[in-house]
Amino acid sequence: MQYWAVSISCLSVLAFFVWHLRQSPSNGISKASKYGLLLIILYPLAYLFYFLLTPDRSLSATSNLVYLLYHGVAAVILIQHILEKFPSCSSFGEAILVSGGLVLYCGDMLAQTLSKMEFSVSSKAFIHTPGTRSEIATVIQGVLLGLFLLPLSYKSSLQILAYCKKPEKQRTQTVVDRTQKRIDCFVFYVSLLVALLLLVPSWTRLVHGFDVHPFVWVFNYIFTDSRERLALCAYWIFVIYVSIRRFYNISKQSKTERILLRKYYHLVAVLIFSPAVIFQSDFLDLAFGAAFAVFLILEMIRVWEIYPLGHIVHQFMNAFTDHRDSEILIVSHFSLLLGCALPKWMSSGFNDRPLTPFAGILSLGIGDTMASMIGYKYGVLRWSKTGKKTIEGTAAGITSVLAACSILVSLLASSGYILSQHWLSLLVAVTLSGLLEAYTAQLDNAFIPLVFYSLLCL
Repeated sequence: MQYWAVSISCLSVLAFFVWHLRQSPSNGISKASKYGLLLIILYPLAYLFYFLLTPDRSLSATSNLVYLLYHGVAAVILIQHILEKFPSCSSFGEAILVSGGLVLYCGDMLAQTLSKMEFSVSSKAFIHTPGTRSEIATVIQGVLLGLFLLPLSYKSSLQILAYCKKPEKQRTQTVVDRTQKRIDCFVFYVSLLVALLLLVPSWTRLVHGFDVHPFVWVFNYIFTDSRERLALCAYWIFVIYVSIRRFYNISKQSKTERILLRKYYHLVAVLIFSPAVIFQSDFLDLAFGAAFAVFLILEMIRVWEIYPLGHIVHQFMNAFTDHRDSEILIVSHFSLLLGCALPKWMSSGFNDRPLTPFAGILSLGIGDTMASMIGYKYGVLRWSKTGKKTIEGTAAGITSVLAACSILVSLLASSGYILSQHWLSLLVAVTLSGLLEAYTAQLDNAFIPLVFYSLLCL
């Protein structure tokens, strides 16, 4: 069902853009729209063929079809919103990746919720069987659900307050603006507390039967019978504190190029995540989810200028932005975190491909960083006349990833992993991902780790 959900989301987006192209009088009927129409016609035929081969054609199959159509409609609405609201932050390919991932993830939340409700007759047909999901995955999903609903709760509360508020003509505009900012801050923090303290535990109790609050469970998980987790937390705090102070001072005082400053944080990601993947793999899943939740909260505080952190967060984030970021949305830190986290999340539970959890760390933290640094300082031969990527940088990135893989294979072999990664296939995977990084116009932090992860799984 996940395959059909993703495919129908892409098909719906394709149908939307074909319709948009045909509505535009300047474009006419191009080859792209013709091929798009052909694919749109072939897809229902393929699904009909699948439906005829499926033995169950009862209410379960009908509910599955409705569930899939929900993914398609949601994907079209979401990608249209992304391209309209954040035109400078994402290309068409990046918007498809984000919208498809969000729709699939939120659809899984909906399926998990419906499966626990009495009126849901057939929801168990399109979700995982109970017991297959870990507590860590449930906690992460519950927290993200609360944060995804936070903007809706916050904006709705402000609209209700504005509707109920009586006009005051005696106050000056400055006093009115100051009072409104205080009200906005109060409403935001109350909405955040309601989401984290009430909505999250209610959902996790419903779908997984948690007896305690998820935050209490996380606290017990960290501090119960695990010196390694406590040592890892102390190590993370130290590295993050030193890197933030050091790099922020450099960005303010020196003439170091911004692209090099951003690549330094890629190296910090290697220092932070690599030990955890080897020694505390499950704990790293939880840490990735916590970091993503913190990034979401800080981005909301920055965008809505919530006192007292709004201005401080904006000033700090602005020092490491690139051309894809804007005042409305800064995506660089999200793309780096998700680029490292997604391969790790997707490879959880598999032990026959030991390098797949490191796909993001290797491709971004080592390959992309070395390619940028070597290419910037020593690059002469460019891949194209208009591009900035150099052959020297690409060669340095591929070589550094291969060297890191050789070290990792030795460490993992001593840790008891089942090694089935052949060096020829590894060479092909590293080379192809390195060439993609040199040629792609998409956000490399998002695409390169996923492509490298897929190649490592072959």
